Amino acid sequence: MSDIVIEAKKLSLTFETNDGPVHALQDVDLTINKGDFVSFIGPSGCGKTTFLRVMADLEQPTGGSITVNGMSPEEARLKRAYGYVFQAAGLYPWRTIGGNIRLPLEIMGYSKENRVRRVKKVLELVHLDGFENKFPWQLSGGMQQRASIARALSFDADLMLMDEPFGALDEIVRDHLNEQLLELWAETNKTIAFVTHSIPEAVYLSTKIVVMSPRPGRVTDVIESTLPRERPLDIRESQEFLDIAHRVREGLRAGHGDD
Repeated sequence: MSDIVIEAKKLSLTFETNDGPVHALQDVDLTINKGDFVSFIGPSGCGKTTFLRVMADLEQPTGGSITVNGMSPEEARLKRAYGYVFQAAGLYPWRTIGGNIRLPLEIMGYSKENRVRRVKKVLELVHLDGFENKFPWQLSGGMQQRASIARALSFDADLMLMDEPFGALDEIVRDHLNEQLLELWAETNKTIAFVTHSIPEAVYLSTKIVVMSPRPGRVTDVIESTLPRERPLDIRESQEFLDIAHRVREGLRAGHGDD
């Protein structure tokens, strides 16, 4: 069994619009291995989310190739190979938190007993035990986002695709959720592809940081993190952390310099 989870080769995507073609991705080469935590960072419109959507079979590339667990993204989607966490929690207001998390399990035909067990397990994983019967409006923004992560974890896919899940939250809540996400990653050994606009968030969370240029989205740098897997928040004040953040910033600047 290969350790390669995502493999993109010369991946390109051009959207045809009324104003002419928009080159969202161009010649992207990238490998993501099992257990990696990979952050994608770059300016707005650089194709970070588009790349995630291609992995999820929500967009179709117009050039090159991409595989997910050795399959096409469509096959991976049909085999439920990934969980997807969007920028907004996207919880149904008329369903309880437990009901929202159960939804994919109901669609996939899990038995009632199995659904109960899985909902309990993922609520514990995201520290929301005791909130199963609450409705989304009764929870804070950060708690709603944790429920959204629990829903993506419920059917135990090995790959998590996360599109700026903490972007709308204040810094204190975001820091707390960053810590919890690292704990979750250590506990579940998932492979995570994570889109962010925040340099500190990318450096704090990732084993690998993919720096992207403005349109057409190209990979300008791939930075392998040298930070230990155990990362208290105050690691962000260490010289090693600041050096990696500096390299990310330089990569973003170099990408702009190509315009």
